[in-house]
Amino acid sequence: MLYLNEEEIHKAITMEEMIDAIDYCYSIYNTEQFQMPTRSQVQEGSNTLLVMPAITTQAISTKLVTSFPRNIDYPTIQGLVILNCIETGRTKAILDGSCLTALRTGAIGGSAIRNLAKKDAHTVAIIGTGLQGLYQAIAATTAINITDIYLYNRTNSKLKPFVTRLRNKISSDINIHSMKSAEEAILNADIIITATSSITPVLPENKSSLENKLIIGIGSFQPRMRELPEAAFHLSNQIIIDSDDAIKETGDLQIPLANKWISENQIQTMSSHLTNNHSPSYSDNKSILFKSTGMALFDNVAAVSIYEKALQKGVGQKLN
Repeated sequence: MLYLNEEEIHKAITMEEMIDAIDYCYSIYNTEQFQMPTRSQVQEGSNTLLVMPAITTQAISTKLVTSFPRNIDYPTIQGLVILNCIETGRTKAILDGSCLTALRTGAIGGSAIRNLAKKDAHTVAIIGTGLQGLYQAIAATTAINITDIYLYNRTNSKLKPFVTRLRNKISSDINIHSMKSAEEAILNADIIITATSSITPVLPENKSSLENKLIIGIGSFQPRMRELPEAAFHLSNQIIIDSDDAIKETGDLQIPLANKWISENQIQTMSSHLTNNHSPSYSDNKSILFKSTGMALFDNVAAVSIYEKALQKGVGQKLN
């Protein structure tokens, strides 16, 4: 059995390889060659325990993860991913769940940018500068040629240490801007990414500032959570989700559907979009909206990819 901590996971796999794994995951989702029950969620106040199992032809995986949004000295997301052999059931690997989740969720955003952004997109705004905001920025700069990153966080004091950390992980040629409001951050951005646990929209209710952009909602994963304003839905030419479960899991889809801002026939899964070779459409100043709530299948494919590359590179700690 192999144990892979955060440092070892980063040695085993690159962000580009993880984005490739996410794209491959969509092909598995489309063929339905997997088993994945709806994730179990247990809430205690604002804190959540999630259990996410999945089975593919390659492996059995279980992610046990906690979300504690008020954490100060510890990461918001913490957990483990257990990988079992599909033939014998034996435990093959235990992986740091916080790192795997951050990497694969960053790569989900990176995949959306790779497949949905305009060809001339070079600027990105990131709302929310926690761990997930960091990996979204890294993935964005991996997916396409980004020249400028615009950052906003409601707690201004968190911006400076975030910029320092981000600067060490991306090219020095990329400009990083700390902005005083979300509206300022998105003004010159071709791509907008929200990575918060907010229960109220973090983007302005201003159509002109949301037009002709790729809007990626990453943070909300519960019915009470919502990052995206009504205007974003009225402007969207295409609404693409990472899995069908997203409709049931997030307020960012349940509320617009309940209020008839959108209808379900406007929503398409990313796997369907890629399989049918649809082109992203930004006609008439419309935007494209991509909403992710994550799924256990991502964790399965990500864990298998990390595990295989770790074996190739001799990375990880062998446990009896």
